[in-house]
Amino acid sequence: MTPFTMPKFPVVKESLHTELRKRVQQYFDENNISATGNMSLFTKAIVLVASFVAVYVHLIFFTPHWYFAIPECFLLGGLIAAIGFNVMHDGSHGSFSQHKWKNKLAATSLSMLGANHFLWNMKHNMIHHSFTNVDGVDDDIEVGVFMRMAPTQKRLWMHRFQHFYFWFLYMLLYVFWIFFTDYKKYFLKKIGDVPLKKMETKDHIEFWVTKVYHGFVFIVLPIMMVGWFNWLMGFLVVSMFSGFVLSIVFQLAHTVEHAEFPVADIDTHKLPDEFAAHQIKTTANFATKNKVISWLVGGLNFQIEHHLFPKISHVHYPAISEIVKAVCMEYQLQYIEYPTMRKAVVAHVRFLKQMGKYD
Repeated sequence: MTPFTMPKFPVVKESLHTELRKRVQQYFDENNISATGNMSLFTKAIVLVASFVAVYVHLIFFTPHWYFAIPECFLLGGLIAAIGFNVMHDGSHGSFSQHKWKNKLAATSLSMLGANHFLWNMKHNMIHHSFTNVDGVDDDIEVGVFMRMAPTQKRLWMHRFQHFYFWFLYMLLYVFWIFFTDYKKYFLKKIGDVPLKKMETKDHIEFWVTKVYHGFVFIVLPIMMVGWFNWLMGFLVVSMFSGFVLSIVFQLAHTVEHAEFPVADIDTHKLPDEFAAHQIKTTANFATKNKVISWLVGGLNFQIEHHLFPKISHVHYPAISEIVKAVCMEYQLQYIEYPTMRKAVVAHVRFLKQMGKYD
């Protein structure tokens, strides 16, 4: 078996990434503001976490009638996704606050939702953010045999229907993540073909404490309080709704009809473009003028800016997006942006249909 070799980015004299960083830094210097989160982000984090706790407590300890409980379960699922987008995501990138302890606190909100931060950090921050849309490395486009998410992946007969059934598979993301993929990565000690960093004792303890906590808070205690059937119905609504929201937001950023899927050279293992150009070509924005969507998804509809500047908080993306657009025009790079979420979903469905039909 050929040993896995991590792809590399070519080194260029006049780096696009250097030029982008210079202009964006100039924006922060001229306006005398920090690149991390501000009071509006901190307030949003408090509102989201407090709402999550309040809805959970009401569902479990006050046992509302089903016609109240079901909408509350949808709300709880939405809050899980929103905390992931707005609090955990910025915290794990170190962009939530200027203070390390606040970033760590925000990042560990992932544990509150049942997932392991150590594995997420390697999967998302280290692999996905470096090698976006690179088949065999980026775990975000490795969905399994049921879906074909890149032109280099093997096409099976069922993939011709994937643009119909993807809705259901996306609903399973949260459950699959919590109860299967975390354990798979933990025991196999790798994410796809990429070996895991060595886990320290505290990392192992955190993994198991998180899983035991999640099992008690989301399974054992609810069954004790509301019964097995009511728990199962509520858990399915919460997990499937949050799973779908998490899935669709991340997929609209990279698996759309205009995004590229670069392949490294067989001999040199080098990718075609330098880092910044790679991120721009493999990433798309959507509904950037919609303030409600921007608020709910933590600025992840400005995915191009996020991939270029992951350590800048999402509250600054609308401003720096104008800088990025200008640089893309100068360098003759396509800035992929869909004006509405509906058009981004259509572009995603068209992409899935294309992947299912052609090699």
